[in-house]
Amino acid sequence: MTDHREEDLEERRRRLATELAERDAKVKDGERAEINADQTRKGYGMAMKISSEFISAIIVGAILGYLFDYFVGTGPWGMIVMLLIGFCAGVLNVMRVVGIVASPHPADRRMDFRDKGDGR
Repeated sequence: MTDHREEDLEERRRRLATELAERDAKVKDGERAEINADQTRKGYGMAMKISSEFISAIIVGAILGYLFDYFVGTGPWGMIVMLLIGFCAGVLNVMRVVGIVASPHPADRRMDFRDKGDGR
C-alpha cells in the first residue's frame, strides 16, 4: 500500500514538473517578446533623436547663411560656408549622442582666470 502511494506521489511530482516547465517556457516567451518590443521602441526613439539633431543643425546653418547673404550681399558664399558649418555641427551632435565624443563638462566651459595661475 505504501508502494502504491509513493508511486502515485512520484507520478504527480513528474507531472507537476512538466507542467511547470511548460508554463515557464510560455512565460519566458512572453517576456522575451516584451523585451524585444521595448528594445525596438528605444532604438526607434534614438534614431529619431539622432536624425532630428543632424537635420536641424544643417537647416539652421543654411538659414543663417541665407540671412547673412541677404543682409551683407556676399552672394552664395555665406550660405555655402554656413551650410558646411551646420553639417559639421550636425556630425558633432550625432557623435555626442552616440557617445563617440564626450560632451564638455560644465566646469570646463567657463573661463576662470584664478585657475590659470596668472596671479590675479
